[in-house]
Amino acid sequence: MDIIHQRTVNQTPLNKNEKKVLYGICKHPTITDSELSEILQMKLSTLTSIKRRLAAQDYYKACLFPFLNRLGCELLAVIYMQYNPVIPLKQRIDITKQTIEVFDEIFYSVGEGEKGFSVSLSQNYTNIGRINEIRTETFGKLGLLEKEYPREVIFPFETSHILQFFDFSSFLQALFDLGEVKKTKTNPALFCDNTLAKLTSKEKKVYTALVENPTIPTQQIGELVNLSRHTVARMKKKFFKEGLLKMLILPNLKKLGVEILAFYHISFNPNKAPSAHQLSCLNSPETIFFGSRRFEAVILSAYRTYQDYKEDELNKIRFLKRNTLLSSSPFITTYIFDRMEIIKEFDVSPLVRKIIKNNC
Repeated sequence: MDIIHQRTVNQTPLNKNEKKVLYGICKHPTITDSELSEILQMKLSTLTSIKRRLAAQDYYKACLFPFLNRLGCELLAVIYMQYNPVIPLKQRIDITKQTIEVFDEIFYSVGEGEKGFSVSLSQNYTNIGRINEIRTETFGKLGLLEKEYPREVIFPFETSHILQFFDFSSFLQALFDLGEVKKTKTNPALFCDNTLAKLTSKEKKVYTALVENPTIPTQQIGELVNLSRHTVARMKKKFFKEGLLKMLILPNLKKLGVEILAFYHISFNPNKAPSAHQLSCLNSPETIFFGSRRFEAVILSAYRTYQDYKEDELNKIRFLKRNTLLSSSPFITTYIFDRMEIIKEFDVSPLVRKIIKNNC
């Protein structure tokens, strides 16, 4: 599933109702259409028609995200690197798809001419370290690496906070000008419960099928795993209730006219770790991912224009300097939607299949 959705065509701008519906399903991804129509004060028939049209025209995709920290994954890792652009981007992508992106731990990867980053989940650091060694060796032999090796930012779930995880609702509210946008709240509860879940053999089959097929009805899931619709529905409800699944709505940002994806890696002052309130002050409506541990953080933010990016970037830098929170200048780089490539689409299902056999 592709957060950026590179394939796009000239499109008529969304009207007011279409904007409201797209925002609504991002904000409330698990409620019924009837409930959403009441919240948006829109006729049910109008809402369902718009929702089908937006999905058919690739304005968004639904993803059932598995909280794999409950199934044995110990950490989330962000790897980023700068390249010596001695070979074309397409050739580099072809090489990485054969040697690096084949690893199930990597669930999202982006590249541009001289840079790239990936996001991974892993059961342990050994797996991430092995992947990064292969990455370093592969790019080193090709003469692609600059002076620095690929940088690892590791977020062990026991000692980290994933404050924002691909929630686009505040961003769309601001993008569509749907009313006053309050300061975006962080969500410290994400990936917080690391109690290992024990699934039965039937639950394993249903869990995997749901992640692989996030939008098909429970009746069809039942047919895939040879269980009744009622059994599947009951298990699905349990997975949500126990924090094993979360519905994510991934809008097609490029199709919505968004220009820039910014990557921030911030190293905090070792004598002054930021408070929870200070971290929340770094979280703007443009933030789509925010991972933090005591002395460092990674933020991904989307911006409609370059001016929007510069304003938010300057606000962040001013705040960090004013509160003496920096140990060094943050690493900040931008990816332009018209030039960037999705090397690996947002997809956690291969890792689910890999670990669910042994860790629950």
